Amino acid sequence: MSYNLLKGKKGIIFGALDEKSIAWRTALRCHEEGAQLVLTNAPVAMRMGEINKLAETTQAPIIPADVTNMDDLKKLFEGAMSHFGGGIDFVLHSVAMGMNVRKGKHYTEIDYNWNQKTLDISSMSLHRVLRTAWDMDALNEGASVVGLTYIAAQRVFPDYNEMADAKALLEAVARNFGYHYGIRKKVRINTVSQSPVKTTAGSGVKGFDGFLTYAEKMSPLGNASADDCASYCVSLFSDLTKMVTMQNLFHDGGFSFTGVTQAVIDQMEK
Repeated sequence: MSYNLLKGKKGIIFGALDEKSIAWRTALRCHEEGAQLVLTNAPVAMRMGEINKLAETTQAPIIPADVTNMDDLKKLFEGAMSHFGGGIDFVLHSVAMGMNVRKGKHYTEIDYNWNQKTLDISSMSLHRVLRTAWDMDALNEGASVVGLTYIAAQRVFPDYNEMADAKALLEAVARNFGYHYGIRKKVRINTVSQSPVKTTAGSGVKGFDGFLTYAEKMSPLGNASADDCASYCVSLFSDLTKMVTMQNLFHDGGFSFTGVTQAVIDQMEK
């Protein structure tokens, strides 16, 4: 159901890989709510994914950009502003890459060169995006930026590895840049800490299926789906949340504040 919450708004969606991805589902919901979009991803991810299909559905142009390359980001914002005929109202940052995770390195044995790439892609890329928008004055007054994160930034999930550190840094960037952008142009910057979702990226985490089941049992409302997250992001992009900024917002069915559930106890007593 559409409420026209984003009618007339213009936004950039980073990281839509395929139909399973949260960025993909968010792009669909934003389009449904009346937004105009520009889609972007790294060239290598575009070759792996199906972004052209999403572009056709949402009537959105695709502008490739490496989030670690400032020239690419400048071209992205220039292209988006040219397409929209003006500034940008919202941005979704859904970009992450755990190099040591992909290479099978244990947290206690991480390769620091790979780790630097992990942090650059997964965390400091948000700073680069915001810095580019700041320098170009690309975001409209009261715009909204959302980054996707996970509760491993606050609690230990051993197999989440270096990505836990990356998400903690991402959340810090959102808070700190949120302060400065709020004062300058009332721009809101938040992170959404989402339930585990069986996306192409998420499925690469060791023991993911077992943890997905555990999280479902530990959440009073159950795990929030990618579509649920997309709807939540729409609310944050809308004018209904103009005074929400610098927050890490848990969207996880209650998992983050639940000590234990009867379902988990029953499972352990079997």
